[in-house]
Amino acid sequence: MTELFVDDAPVGETIVSVGQVASPVKVDASRYTDPEWAAIEAEKVWGATWQLACSLDHVKNPGDVFVYEVGSFSMLIVHGRDGVLRAFQNACLHRGSEICESHQQGLTELRCPFHRWSWDLEGRLREVPSRKGFGALRNDELPLIAGRVDTWGPMVFVNPDADAKPLHDFLAPVPAETAWADLDDFRCKALLSIPVKANWKTIIDGFSETYHVQGIHPEMLRMVDDVNSPQVIWERHGRLRQPYGVASPRLRGGATDQEIWEGFVEVMGGRVGLGEGSDAGECPPIPDGATLRDVLAEMIRDHFRETEGVDLSRFGTEQMMTMEQYNLFPNITVLIFGDLLQVVAARPGATPDDGYMDVMAFDRVEPGSPRRDPVTAEIEAGSYSMGLVVDQDIANVERAHRGLHAPGLTHLTLSGEECRIINLHRNLDRVTE
Repeated sequence: MTELFVDDAPVGETIVSVGQVASPVKVDASRYTDPEWAAIEAEKVWGATWQLACSLDHVKNPGDVFVYEVGSFSMLIVHGRDGVLRAFQNACLHRGSEICESHQQGLTELRCPFHRWSWDLEGRLREVPSRKGFGALRNDELPLIAGRVDTWGPMVFVNPDADAKPLHDFLAPVPAETAWADLDDFRCKALLSIPVKANWKTIIDGFSETYHVQGIHPEMLRMVDDVNSPQVIWERHGRLRQPYGVASPRLRGGATDQEIWEGFVEVMGGRVGLGEGSDAGECPPIPDGATLRDVLAEMIRDHFRETEGVDLSRFGTEQMMTMEQYNLFPNITVLIFGDLLQVVAARPGATPDDGYMDVMAFDRVEPGSPRRDPVTAEIEAGSYSMGLVVDQDIANVERAHRGLHAPGLTHLTLSGEECRIINLHRNLDRVTE
């Protein structure tokens, strides 16, 4: 694969500026449609890589079990009676039946519904009906197949490979980069899964570059700088920093403060207490020495204090008005502002042309607030609004994937602005060798 042209950078990171490639980067289009490549991914990626499963709110109490499905298999995330989170492959050691089909609360055992073999929440076999028919069968030789489980902030990750490196080594340097955001103070309010007719990479690619803003999200051009948004590429992951509350340089005539204000309300007015479809009205007054970004940041802090009772005064204008977007290998994008955490993940479905888009939304709360029961559901695309921008992304993904089947299309042609997509394929090369 063509290498990106990079600037000098500190040890451990590579700074990639928009447009800096010596020539377009080519990626084989069959990676998105070929069943043989999907089979390689099933083994080398999904069977051996850390991936986001759920939130701590989903498994907050002993006996809670979350079923994470990826491709043709699933994992159980189990909150043990001892308070420890564990992960097991969702397969009975008798004849392979799935043990759990859906999320559960308050369990005292993991019992296969087929022949009623039973394990405790620590994965130890404890009951085999008609045991005599098996001859010499030892419980300690048949524990559930363990994977790894760990957390970052309110998010729970699993890896089917019990010998995988620790999660925080895998995620580095992202946890240190996001320490300012106090992610532990978020609680999950919803995890919505949307089946789509698209490969998982097509899904996550749409959340790995902002080159498409001018085409899919023209409403954003009045309120976001989609051009001067620095990106960083690390070994596995990448970051975008993008300023909101300013106009895109793509608008040749620029935009007035009134137009920027109207654009902000249309795209994310809920952050200042104005719901979708609200009349923006007059731009709020801007004090001498301040900017509209400063005013918007203070409005968000005021709204949170009045409606949620949460103090955000520790977060400055940059932290409130510049989005930090992290793309985590292989399939996750994490969006962070001082007041906001949202995660999108993509999972493979039954074929290379099927996938799931998972949207996990969080609320910021006061430190130590109790956990809650998130809304958790699979929904049809378009059946529920997730906001203007995400709705547009969902509407686009199937069209984007269908075109990949064109018989004359052999390669994707990527620019330096799409460096996070390039980095995904670099890492796929590494893990599938």
